Amino acid sequence: MVWKISMHEISMLGLMIISLLCGCTALAKVKSGVMDVVEWELFSLLSSSIVFTLVFDWISLLFMCFVLAISSSVLFYSGSYMAEDKTFNRFMWLVLAFVLSMGFMVMSPNLISILLGWDGLGLVSYALVIYYQNEKSANAGMLTILSNRVGDVAILLSVGLMSSLGSWNFSLYSYYMDDSWLLLKVLVMVSAMTKSAQIPFSAWLPAAMAAPTPVSALVHSSTLVTAGVYLMIRFSAALEGSLVQSMLLIISCLTMFMAGLGANFEYDLKKIIALSTLSQLGVMLSILSLGFPDLAFFHLLSHALFKALLFMCAGVVIHSVGGYQDIRFMGNLVKFMPLTVSYMTIANLALCGFPFLAGFYSKDMILEVAFMSWINFVSLILYVLATGLTVMYTLRLIFYSISGEYNLGCISNLCDEDFIMTNSMSVLGLGAIVGGSMLSWSLFPACCMICMSFFMKMLVLMVSVLGGLLGYMLNIMSVNYKLKSLDNYSKVTVMGSMWFMPLLSTLKLSEKSLGVGSNMEKVADKGWFEFYGGQGLYYMFSYWFHVLNLMQLNSIKVFMKMSIIVMVVFLMLVL
Repeated sequence: MVWKISMHEISMLGLMIISLLCGCTALAKVKSGVMDVVEWELFSLLSSSIVFTLVFDWISLLFMCFVLAISSSVLFYSGSYMAEDKTFNRFMWLVLAFVLSMGFMVMSPNLISILLGWDGLGLVSYALVIYYQNEKSANAGMLTILSNRVGDVAILLSVGLMSSLGSWNFSLYSYYMDDSWLLLKVLVMVSAMTKSAQIPFSAWLPAAMAAPTPVSALVHSSTLVTAGVYLMIRFSAALEGSLVQSMLLIISCLTMFMAGLGANFEYDLKKIIALSTLSQLGVMLSILSLGFPDLAFFHLLSHALFKALLFMCAGVVIHSVGGYQDIRFMGNLVKFMPLTVSYMTIANLALCGFPFLAGFYSKDMILEVAFMSWINFVSLILYVLATGLTVMYTLRLIFYSISGEYNLGCISNLCDEDFIMTNSMSVLGLGAIVGGSMLSWSLFPACCMICMSFFMKMLVLMVSVLGGLLGYMLNIMSVNYKLKSLDNYSKVTVMGSMWFMPLLSTLKLSEKSLGVGSNMEKVADKGWFEFYGGQGLYYMFSYWFHVLNLMQLNSIKVFMKMSIIVMVVFLMLVL
């Protein structure tokens, strides 16, 4: 009997083995505190050396362990989810290129060599977003790549600014950057904001849901959107005490609040989860801007586990209900898909910070440290509101799709008995349960002393309970008062549309820019530039070349005319 192994199984095994090696090495690095750096000098330019650098420390190795582990589960999951796709091999190669680009980005502490992974992520993400070749995917892909190009330009400008240091290794020089390097810090912050979709670059993240669901699970957990956070973690030493820190705190807190508010008015299952990712990215960048990069990295890893699981469960649900993504068309799925619903509930509870799940250890510590820090009142209020909104939209999602009234109609294949999908979810389900505690014991072996009042300690619990009650009330109102939102249509539109950011990033921006471009084309490209530019020069040179050609034909008429003209000119000059 010939044992045939498919491509997704080979990819899964290879990535899982490399992930285990990276994880074991990372634990050894955590214990020893040793860092290995590999540099390859490409060429020297004056006094600066252009080098390709790879760093192997506990941060890069642990992050790569999580990226590869989640990627292996996603690729195995894709073997069933994308089984009917005729171009499945192309999809697999694109995902592997995506993982490779993330590896270059994570392992590089050099602004020049990081461009290889940074631009690779942008290019491959565009190819994956437009994978389903329709108009919606094309628009979403264009918004995604153009938004990310802003960050790419900022990185290129940062390369130019850092050239005066003689090296582009930001992990070494970030400790010595004072206020005179404010422009460089702002550029790095802008590049991180575009990749991690902070205000005002938030519109591309929900739009990128046009990609296949396995890609969404990978992008929103450990690859594209976390690249900006990872860059800021590496660059965090340069932010200490600077104006950039305060700017990033306000922007990330506003993003956290805006995404939580928008998710409560959204009905698309994948977009709700995408907005929850946006909210958690705000949490990571806000605690990083308060001066705790290790906590941001801890939440980055724990969030990757349950967010990938949540997208996988959403993919199984969408796959089973015939392609619907509207949660109003679902309901009472717990009776038909108990295993998928169980994993989905675990991931949702981990997102809310339910005790002893993966999200609890990082999120609870982040909120306590933030409340204990020197934080302004606006940021404190936004933290509290965002925490309540997270529980609110999570319970709303559960009531609508999992435990509400059955709204599906006649669908025969509503089950979760797919061997490949359930096995790949089981790996991440285990991580969503025990991953947070394992990370907490490994990264923070010593206890942290947290001092706060009883009210501040109980504030998170009170806000979470209040958010859960409001989410339940919204579910009841949606059943009994279907047209209630029409009475406050303008307010609902503002809160549910990410504060008009998708409109401003697409229609309003393109309307003005395309209008100016059209006028410039008429006046310049097809007007004066055409007359005095290429076309005009072509006609002028053609005419004079024709004249010169006539003069070189040895014609007696031409010689006679030229001699007469020369004699006339000579006589005029003499007289």
